[in-house]
Parts: sequence; C-alpha cells; structure tokens
Amino acid sequence: MGKQFEALSDRLIEFIAEQKIFFVGTATGDSRVNISPKGMDSFRILNNNRAIWLNLTGSGNETSAHIQHEPRMTIMFCAFEGPPLVLRLYGTARAIHKNDDDWEELHAHFDLLPGARQIFDLSIELVQTSCGFGVPYYTYTGDRELLSDWARKKGDDGLIDYWEEKNQFSIDKISTNIIAKNT
Repeated sequence: MGKQFEALSDRLIEFIAEQKIFFVGTATGDSRVNISPKGMDSFRILNNNRAIWLNLTGSGNETSAHIQHEPRMTIMFCAFEGPPLVLRLYGTARAIHKNDDDWEELHAHFDLLPGARQIFDLSIELVQTSCGFGVPYYTYTGDRELLSDWARKKGDDGLIDYWEEKNQFSIDKISTNIIAKNT
C-alpha cells in the first residue's frame, strides 16, 4: 500500500494544495518529539523537492529550536475528504527569520498573516504515501480567526515581548534564537 518517491509528483502537489491542515514533526537527538498541527494557508510548494511554510506566533516554538540543532523535519498531510491518502514529506529544514537575507523573497509567497515569526524551508529527500484507510472523514468549515486577532491586538512590540517571555526556549530549554534573529 505504501509507496516511496524521490520527489513530489504533480498529483501530490495538487493534493497538498487542497489540504487545510498539515502536521509538522521534529526532534533533536535528546529532546522530546514535537508534532504540531498547522493551517491558515501557510504552506507552499516551490518545486518537486522544496517546500516552505510560514510559522506564526504561538504558545511554544519547539520546531525552531529543534531545526537549529537537528534539521530533520517530517510534514504529514491526511485526506479528510475524498479518496483516502496519507502523505509524508521527509527532509531537512532551515529556519528563516525576519532579519535573514532571504526572508523577503520567501515571505512574498504568502498573504500577510499577523504574527509571522519564521519561515521553514524544507529540502524534501523522501516522499511517502500510505493508504489512509483509518483516517476519518472531517468537513472543513473555515479557519479560526483567534490567532490572527490575538496577533493584531498584540502589535509588533507586543509580539516581541511575547517572544521574549514565551518563545525563546523549547520545553527542553533549547534556544530558538527568536529575539536575536527577529529584532
């Protein structure tokens, strides 16, 4: 049932474009494994072996901490509607912050979303599909606006204060470098 590929096909790129949610998995050699759900139209395919996603301010910053120490990343998509499918993208990623040279170029691929703090640039090394027969049907009814509303209310200075208080370290005390790289 499962198949592996060296790159994304046009069919899989179309599947990704239709998805409203994806999951990101990262870890260092001695940290907890982190899996985060992501949405809000924050994922883009640049070519058959490269994807980027815009990371918004949240209560933690595990992915950034992990990637800066161990660049392995797995992205997973599930078909909650239509034919069943689970799609995983395995690769190495790097965190791009607002002060990095390629921030503007990569950020241009996204609509303006309040609270943007990093872009993750994934070099896809392996693509794997599996049946998805056990994934239930769910109906998409819309995005939640709570995170965007919260970030707008915070404003730029309030977000920096929040990053300083809540986003500088992972739960395993690994530095995210968010203040140094974004201010």
